[in-house]
Amino acid sequence: MKIVVIGGTGLIGSKTVERLRKKGHEVLAASPNSGVNTITGEGLTEALTGAQVVIDLANSPSFEDKAVLEFFETSGRNLLAAEKRAGVKHHIALSIVGAERLPKSGYMRAKMAQEKLIRGSGIPYTIVHSTQFFEFLGGIAQSGTVGNIATVPSAYFQPIASDDVADIMTDVALSPPVNGVIEIAGPAPVRMSDLVAQFLKATNDPRKVNADPDALYFGTELDDRSLVPGDHPRIGAKRFEDWFNHASPQPH
Repeated sequence: MKIVVIGGTGLIGSKTVERLRKKGHEVLAASPNSGVNTITGEGLTEALTGAQVVIDLANSPSFEDKAVLEFFETSGRNLLAAEKRAGVKHHIALSIVGAERLPKSGYMRAKMAQEKLIRGSGIPYTIVHSTQFFEFLGGIAQSGTVGNIATVPSAYFQPIASDDVADIMTDVALSPPVNGVIEIAGPAPVRMSDLVAQFLKATNDPRKVNADPDALYFGTELDDRSLVPGDHPRIGAKRFEDWFNHASPQPH
């Protein structure tokens, strides 16, 4: 089966491409570097010729409110139109657990706009809502750092390892479309501030964490329900310790 992975060279994309190829599928890792650009439309027709499944993992280069909305709307429209012409049978997109609960965040609004386009496209689809990846912990700390203090929201989240996300995306690609949303999450909820502190300690980072219930995440305040999944998510196997020991991230 021919499967096109948009954003196929990124963190999740590269892992998903590798897994699907190992299962014997013809997989195209599409990105601007490989001549496939969902914003300009360049290379889309050629890339999608003969494709049955498309996985959209593209992400905006800018997280500024207006830019990120324009990225997901333009990219989504171009990609879905090209898929329609090519007769693609299953469109899969990776989105975020809780995006619909956080309208104050420009990034989350943009992801919801992307989802709306998918639902209205007429193409069978599966939207995968994932919680944050363990790989984001350093970035979360960095975004709140002033001097030697990282101010981090104290709300619960339930992070997942990128390897588990790729395993699930691979499974979804080889399954029938659900024409709805599935949620995926890590093994256990934890306070964001607590896990960031654990991560900094494990990487021998001298910064201290200031746990702040009012600290912003992607421009929005969080509560303890904002970023945790509903009742029946698919759960990734790797706990923080498993991921950390396997990934051995370097201190930044």
